[in-house]
Amino acid sequence: MIWVEAAQALHRESAYPILRKFSDCEISPYVIAMQRLKISGLPHLVNALIMTSIFSAGNGLLYSAARTLHGMSLEGHAPRIFAHCTKKGVPIWALCFSLCFCLLAFLQVKSSSAVVMTYLVDLITCCQMLNYGFTALTYRHFFAALKKQGISRDTLPYKGRFQPYTSYLAMGGTLFMLLAAGYDVFLKGGWSVMWFFLTYAMIGLFIIMFLFWKLVFNSTYIRPGSADLSLGGLREEIDAYETTFVRRDPGRVGRVLNKVFE
Repeated sequence: MIWVEAAQALHRESAYPILRKFSDCEISPYVIAMQRLKISGLPHLVNALIMTSIFSAGNGLLYSAARTLHGMSLEGHAPRIFAHCTKKGVPIWALCFSLCFCLLAFLQVKSSSAVVMTYLVDLITCCQMLNYGFTALTYRHFFAALKKQGISRDTLPYKGRFQPYTSYLAMGGTLFMLLAAGYDVFLKGGWSVMWFFLTYAMIGLFIIMFLFWKLVFNSTYIRPGSADLSLGGLREEIDAYETTFVRRDPGRVGRVLNKVFE
């Protein structure tokens, strides 16, 4: 029933005067559906869950951005200042630089700047799809290397199910979404040069950057199955170090949370 009401809430504004009583951020179809069904407290619960999901995703992306920048600095692909860590191992300057991008959220304060935010979201969405697609491709290379070098996936700390078929599904799905993201500009009367470039420019930029790096730095493409999983002989040293690691007792609350989220 909630899904039906949510679908109806997406219908034209004139059919539901309630839409005119709220701002844009308060007209979630799910919230409206629950208000129409007179479910007390549930709209607030949904908003709380959405906010929790946003914070969780934001924390994960911030961690990835800071650690990626830190790793790039260690390899000489970013300024050395980002390699600095605190005594507890936090890449503080890489973290601060990554946090600066959060200020883009203030573009939503005014309607004129919110348009710019919409453009950025469109570009970033395409970039994120490329990330997911090539993450799946990288895993396919890793899977091939494991198989060729006779390493069982059972020896890994984590083993994904239905591999490598789910990686094919991920690559195909992201490719389809990339190509279909701007389908509306190809419909009759929907052509827009601006939205065409906002939707597909990142694909062209990725190809240009890939070719630039290969031609300028003469790097070698690591074909499937040819990756050195021993890390130049460092794997044994890393494994020996990890055997000395003593896992702390997470406590009763920690064990419950681990069962829920792991």
